[in-house]
Amino acid sequence: MNTYDFDLFVIGGGSGGVRASRIAAGYGAKVAVAEEYRLGGTCVIRGCVPKKLLMYASQFGMGLEDSKGFGWRVSEASHNWQSLIRAKDIEVARLERIYEELLGKAGVEVITGKATIVGAHEVRVNDVSYTAGRILVATGATPEVPKFPGTELMVTSNDVLAMEHATERVAIVGGGYIACEFAGIFKGLGSSVWMIHRGSKLLRGFDEQVREHIGSELAANDIQMRLASTVAAVERKDNAYLLYLGSGEILEVDLVMAATGRRPNTGSLGLERVGVHVDAHGAIPVDSYSRTSSDHVYAVGDVTNRLNLTPVAIHEGHAFADTVFGDMSRPVDHEGVPFAVFSQPQVASVGLTEEQACAIHDGVRVYGSVFRPMRAALSGRNERVLVKLIADATTERILGAHIVAPDAAEIIQGIAVALKAGATKADFDATLGVHPSVAEEFVTLRNARYATRLGS
Repeated sequence: MNTYDFDLFVIGGGSGGVRASRIAAGYGAKVAVAEEYRLGGTCVIRGCVPKKLLMYASQFGMGLEDSKGFGWRVSEASHNWQSLIRAKDIEVARLERIYEELLGKAGVEVITGKATIVGAHEVRVNDVSYTAGRILVATGATPEVPKFPGTELMVTSNDVLAMEHATERVAIVGGGYIACEFAGIFKGLGSSVWMIHRGSKLLRGFDEQVREHIGSELAANDIQMRLASTVAAVERKDNAYLLYLGSGEILEVDLVMAATGRRPNTGSLGLERVGVHVDAHGAIPVDSYSRTSSDHVYAVGDVTNRLNLTPVAIHEGHAFADTVFGDMSRPVDHEGVPFAVFSQPQVASVGLTEEQACAIHDGVRVYGSVFRPMRAALSGRNERVLVKLIADATTERILGAHIVAPDAAEIIQGIAVALKAGATKADFDATLGVHPSVAEEFVTLRNARYATRLGS
């Protein structure tokens, strides 16, 4: 019988790895976690948490502007970027300590350093080797920078979260989650913002109507859109940067941010030594139980490039521990996962897009509404809300829900429960709304248009 130093060795101390470690330890497993940077991973240290704190900060500027329509007379306000970053750093450090305490209370050994798989059931950290019955890779992903002349002059979201000074003019290259979110952050904190995206619409993979709507809303908020555009080069000019677009236009800005995606952190892990395959993007393919191509190595979270959301990574880590150490057969469930983009306004969805629904179902009914929210009546802001439901035409079961509005993330969570429970359009119709609110629109939608499969 093999005797190992640990029953489970986790590489990566982010949300997925920490949850897997704690649950496995709770089942009596001897567990170690290796983290080369800081416990908490992308979400706590470089992602969800600090980014949303900056989003909150940026909303105050817009709120001050809107307040004039409600009778407020506010003297000239100013923002101190350094104070915001200091406050953010204090909160992130507090959360990091909580992660440390949770692992300590669970009896998990934390090892600081870069872990490398050096052989079957063997991991090396800081020139010290450890053996383990099972290895879990939970190393997440990192920002990817596009390739063209001058890309070394660009910053990523990681760099922005550590910036010491605000910037007046910002060009953001990309059109996904991170690009949309930081466009709102910079704009709300007083910067002039350009978004350069090679696609004709933002947020690839989202519902097409949602994509069109959020693009219009960001443009209405004076974010300068350069869609269907490419970047040819970036160069330094004194204390500024010149951004050369494929169209021939040249933008002069003070900061160029790359927000063109993320790639899994699988380089130099030694996966090839134990037969763990990675795909062309560097992600680790796994089955519904997070098993890799090596029978004792598992992977969860963004490193697998399945559904890159923090709650999903936590769910995957928990399901792994339940299955392997808790004697439960618990496959990962990626159905009906709600998600949100913390842009301004926010985008939130759960279930199928209209295009996905039409590809799967013979017929669907699409209910939607675009309207001016009540607060815009006095603020004077050029703002429009989108609310959309997609139902199976035969069963009337709700297949998808989408919203573009302030606080959309808070609204979609409750809608996600309804979809998970199999709610129909009749269930929504029978529910009274909270008036006056944006959320009530979901239960007052009446007029539908019929859509079918392409080609049918």
